[in-house]
Amino acid sequence: MVTLCTSFHQSQVVVTPKKSERSLVLVGTRKGAFIFSSKDGRRTWKATGPHFRGKEIYHMAYDRRNKILLASVEDEQWGPSVARSFDLGKSWKLANPPKFPKNEKGESVKRVWHIKPSTDDEPDVIYCGVEPATLFRSDDQGENWTVNSAMFNHPTRSTWQPGFGGLCLHTILIRDDNPRDLHIGISAVGTMNSKDRGETWKFQNKNVLADFQPEKYPEYGQCVHKLARHSDRPDVIFQQNHCGVYRSDDDGENWKDIRNNLPSRFGFPIAVDANDPKRAYVVPLEGDFSRVSPDGNFYVWATDNSGKEWAPVHKGLPRPAYFTILRDAMTADLEDPCGIYVGTTTGHLYASRNGGSAWSTLSDTLPPILSVSVSTA
Repeated sequence: MVTLCTSFHQSQVVVTPKKSERSLVLVGTRKGAFIFSSKDGRRTWKATGPHFRGKEIYHMAYDRRNKILLASVEDEQWGPSVARSFDLGKSWKLANPPKFPKNEKGESVKRVWHIKPSTDDEPDVIYCGVEPATLFRSDDQGENWTVNSAMFNHPTRSTWQPGFGGLCLHTILIRDDNPRDLHIGISAVGTMNSKDRGETWKFQNKNVLADFQPEKYPEYGQCVHKLARHSDRPDVIFQQNHCGVYRSDDDGENWKDIRNNLPSRFGFPIAVDANDPKRAYVVPLEGDFSRVSPDGNFYVWATDNSGKEWAPVHKGLPRPAYFTILRDAMTADLEDPCGIYVGTTTGHLYASRNGGSAWSTLSDTLPPILSVSVSTA
């Protein structure tokens, strides 16, 4: 067990969770999982780990409905699986791994990229996205998984091309007011939407650029890096793409480029502030030719007006710093004010508990960080 305490700048507002709850920051790395917890309003933190020592943990999620911690575990010998813990990581049990049915395609699951519990209306349902890009669903709290046949047998599937990181389904959005409405992000296929819990799918990439394609605005083939939305405005979706930052105001039907004054159109993560659906965060990188902070300026950029204008929020962040931040390595919590957490491929983990106004270091000694997710328990 690793114990760590970090004190934040005293001028920050202290937000204390309910006495029965603790704040959780779940960190997946190339060499195991780490769990940071705070019981004093995110002022000090304790960390445990590495769980699954030496194994790649692509994503972690906490199912508050059933108090289950889930982790995507990549094992070189046994392959990918989803592990579950009912005691916040003190013990773990591997579930039955997601597997494709036997068929002529000969495909097998290479890794689990993302885990997403459904809404309170579906208390036992959990989704996961895998590589090669397919959606799986569990109806028993993650113990068993069923492939989404409509996606696995999609008529265009044979023409899907992988992004630099593989043909990965890395984002799953579920509307809180309608769990039948699913959005997924696939690199490098684009955004897809289902209105019937995955029985049918349609592409949603209108006005999204793919300048690496012969056709610059194809029906599909865009390289979406991450999607995010706020539950209070579910029709509004933000997207960080290989070729821009976008916003849709109609549940993904149409997209508008909102890069505006950002230093780069390229980046991986995007997050929305829990207390303001018009406030979003991105971490620009120089571009696909050099996936590091532009000119060594490791800044988180924020917008208060849905992307019309952006401003850097970087007090407490190191400079110069040539970091790389992956698609799942930034997230926002649900506290007020909102907490933002960013992890780098050099093992640095930064946190702000006031919407980015000031930052502190949670750790600078972790393995390369693949994902950061948050919850309360």
